[in-house]
Parts: sequence; structure tokens; C-alpha cells
Amino acid sequence: MNDLVGGHVAMHMAPIPTLIGLVRSGQLRAIAVTGPHRSPILPDMPTVTEKSLPGYEAVLHYGILAPAGTPRPIVERLNAELRAALANPEIRARIADDGGDPIGSSPEEHAADIDREETKWGGLVRRLGLRAEGG
Repeated sequence: MNDLVGGHVAMHMAPIPTLIGLVRSGQLRAIAVTGPHRSPILPDMPTVTEKSLPGYEAVLHYGILAPAGTPRPIVERLNAELRAALANPEIRARIADDGGDPIGSSPEEHAADIDREETKWGGLVRRLGLRAEGG
């Protein structure tokens, strides 16, 4: 973030809440949001799809995961408690204020979402031959 504000890098993608103060202060210029819809935090900001790349979507997903093999009754209880929390108006408002979409899903829907994202981004990484660096 410091390199972006300092002009050392040309662009950066990050969740809106981490950037909104710098955008509102004029230190950064927002270009587009990467989700499928405009953000309630920046309602006048177009999506990447609207700007130039039809079908583009890169969104941050939140979820709760448990170790493989966790007994089904425990998974169902965790999911029920999460859905109950998401039904609380204060929690929903806090998530929305942070730019999130406070919807709950079933364990199967969340697993399918993870699979879709891995297929999309994993395929791109493999096609481009990208490799992690560092140590």
C-alpha cells in the first residue's frame, strides 16, 4: 500500500475497506470494482465488466472451514450457528459496511464455490506458468 501511495507501483487490487480512506482523501484513485455488481460503499464506481472486460469477476470470499473428516453433525451445527449469526441485523450491517455480502450458504454450496474459484484461478496460473517465489 505504501508503494502504491508513493508511486512505486502502478496499481493494486484490495478489498474496498482497506483502501476507502485513501480514496476519499484523494491519495488513491479508484478505477473499478472487481465484483459482479457495484459496491454500496462506492455506488458510482463502475465494475471491471462495465469498464472493459465483460464477464470479469474477482471477489473476496469469506467462509469457515473444518478439517476433512469432521463429522457431519458438527459441520451442520457450525453452519446453523453461522446462519443464525448472519440473521442478526447488527452483524449483517457490519459485514455490509465492510463491503461484504452477508449471505450464508450450505457446506455444499461453499465447497462448490471454492471449486469454481480454484478452477478459474488455478487454470489461469497454470496457463501463464506462474510460480510462487520466496522462501
